[in-house]
Amino acid sequence: MTWDAPGYLWLLLLLPLIYAISRLLAYRLRMKRERYFSDSLFAQLQTNEWTAALRTKEGLFYAGLLFLFIALAGPKIGTEVREVSREQLDLIVGLDLSLSMKAEDVRPSRLEKARFEINRMLRYLDNDRIGLLVFTGNAMLHCPLTTDYEAFRMFLDIAEPEIMPSTTTDFQPLFREAVSAFESSDRAAGSPARVLIIFSDGEDHFDRYNEPFQQLLNMGVYVFTVGIGTEEGGRIPVTDPETGMFRDFHRDRQGRVVTTRLVPETLQEMADLSGGQYFHISRTAHNIEGFIRQLDRLDRSTFATEEITRYQNHYYIPAFLSLLCLLGVLLIPGYRPDEPRKKNK
Repeated sequence: MTWDAPGYLWLLLLLPLIYAISRLLAYRLRMKRERYFSDSLFAQLQTNEWTAALRTKEGLFYAGLLFLFIALAGPKIGTEVREVSREQLDLIVGLDLSLSMKAEDVRPSRLEKARFEINRMLRYLDNDRIGLLVFTGNAMLHCPLTTDYEAFRMFLDIAEPEIMPSTTTDFQPLFREAVSAFESSDRAAGSPARVLIIFSDGEDHFDRYNEPFQQLLNMGVYVFTVGIGTEEGGRIPVTDPETGMFRDFHRDRQGRVVTTRLVPETLQEMADLSGGQYFHISRTAHNIEGFIRQLDRLDRSTFATEEITRYQNHYYIPAFLSLLCLLGVLLIPGYRPDEPRKKNK
């Protein structure tokens, strides 16, 4: 036997306290009464008092409270076996680590904003497998598909442009690596939905991703895209690698400060072709909840069926007994009915 809310059992300590208070009040009432009536006179005035019934009512009152407190604690007796299905989908996050993601047209930067939104997205996932692909002109599976969200967060936190050999953006390596990651993952029973969500500013310096992108479509992968930045654009700060202090803004070969802008058209096209959706995140737009709503519409596969054994809550038994006791307090009379007088013959 166990309890659903054992804290309510502390209420049982109120029973002796209530009893002591009632005895004290009864004693004080008796002391006041004795100022006006003797015990013998008072007994004559209460000729129809039903002592046994009054004691029964008092006992039922305390029994009713006892059963009520036990019902609140929720006694669990016996076991119940249930079969529970656990479902999941495979979700790979493609994170752009190109130099342009350091632009600060979205505070604190495009990359930090993407990281924040991905962490926020994790709070909505349950049992789903998630992986992390980082890409620039190259792509790397930074975190394989996993249900260990804390491990995923650790890999996400250390994803910086400095770990990549290139600083420009090319979607082709991303799609090739995504195909490989989905193919190498152990698929659960059934047909789990496969999703690739890309966080990027949309700048593609090569525009040659059609072939690997078509491979993803043939695999049934839904591609969602999240554009981070503004079309007005922003400059890319350059910091000292040792001190982290600001040194200058990134410049092109002619020495001009580079302004990088969001290019939503490419990201919109990817999402439309795959049956996914494009979302925009800027200074004021935060649309990651829209992506979560889309995930809820996708088919998840059953990857495990478990039999869960748990105790059954029988709170209704003491609750019913408590109700009976309290009804008895109300219905049982405390005084005998007046006996009819005998008629003189």
